Amino acid sequence: MQLASCRATQPSHRLGEAVVTLTDPSGRPLADTDVTVSQTRHAFGFGNIGFDFIDLANGGGTEGDLELAELYTELFNWATLPFYWGRFEPLEGEPDTEGLANTARFLRERGVSLKGHPLVWHTVQPDWLLGKPLDEVERLQRERIRREIADFAGLIDTWDAINEAVIMPVFENGDNAITPLARAKGRIPMIRMAFEEARATNPNATLLINDFDLSSAYECLIEGVLEAGIQIDAIGLQTHMHQGYWGEETMLAMIDRFARYGLPLHLTENSLVSGHLMPAEIVDLNDYRIASWPSTPEGEARQADELARHYRSLVSHPQVASITYWGITDAGAWLGAPIGLVRADGSPKPGYDALHALIKGEWWLPATPVRTDADGRFRLRGFAGDYEVSAGGTSPRSAICLSQQQNHSVHLTMEVEGQAR
Repeated sequence: MQLASCRATQPSHRLGEAVVTLTDPSGRPLADTDVTVSQTRHAFGFGNIGFDFIDLANGGGTEGDLELAELYTELFNWATLPFYWGRFEPLEGEPDTEGLANTARFLRERGVSLKGHPLVWHTVQPDWLLGKPLDEVERLQRERIRREIADFAGLIDTWDAINEAVIMPVFENGDNAITPLARAKGRIPMIRMAFEEARATNPNATLLINDFDLSSAYECLIEGVLEAGIQIDAIGLQTHMHQGYWGEETMLAMIDRFARYGLPLHLTENSLVSGHLMPAEIVDLNDYRIASWPSTPEGEARQADELARHYRSLVSHPQVASITYWGITDAGAWLGAPIGLVRADGSPKPGYDALHALIKGEWWLPATPVRTDADGRFRLRGFAGDYEVSAGGTSPRSAICLSQQQNHSVHLTMEVEGQAR
């Protein structure tokens, strides 16, 4: 029995295996038959933000946006879309549901799964909330959760239910109506509100708690939430590394601290710069504002090396379910930092190529010829995800889904062109 397999450098816990039996429509084994197997999708979430494609999906954009979308969908199968309340609904009662729904469909049609970010947050809030009584703010916040979850059900079913709850009640960098509500209610009741409203509206949704504060304060908050009986589906961890790569040892030690809750871990916001590093004394990354922060050849080489190391280490940890990089391009990147994988002129950086070599190279099964045995069988082993089997140049294709650390028996019925009946 021949084996179709990805390269042996894949982490073993990410692999699935299947014995595939091919028969013709009458049930006879397709013995000693040449077939082609190829991977079509990863189960692991290799993500990025999809903010750059809103104009393109809504009838605008440029040729450069189309080219950027092609680079994006060649590499990523997972996108985060922006639901920042103040931008999504700048005027009360006028949310941009259509614009983001068009963007979601644009990406879904290209094989990209979606997450909405976030349902509850104290930053980028609408000005029209200011000055309203707390009970009205809470009512509007609850209605906003239910509206977005309902309007996008079936299109976006994964959400950052609440963002940065650790700092939410004590946030002082600008007026907003959510911080006073969080101060009055408390962190855990705010989290309960977010999760229970969302889950009641769409019981099938996957809901995350997400934070940049990876200290024991976040651990204590998660423990309190779980003890309160609030169902969390996954834990979001932000790792913006504008001041330099933290290194594998530090990253994996942090991952281990949050893995002990037994929940999937999503690395929701990752960034590495390809220019000079932000000074170490900066506490709040938002405080570092400069006129120009260019990408440099030296910085791009460093970024590429660090990206490969970062992704290898995270994929090696069995609790990590997804990695979302925070920027496909330097054009309009967060804080003006050169964190993109593509330069502002549209050309890929070495970092893009480094990730492509992993995601679509080392961790990917390209079109691979195999031959069935006398019983019409072959063995498939590869990174968990979706695969396609074809027999004969024009025959229909059949799909196989591999789950990590599981062995499958798969029976496919196929008609091979020219086969005697």
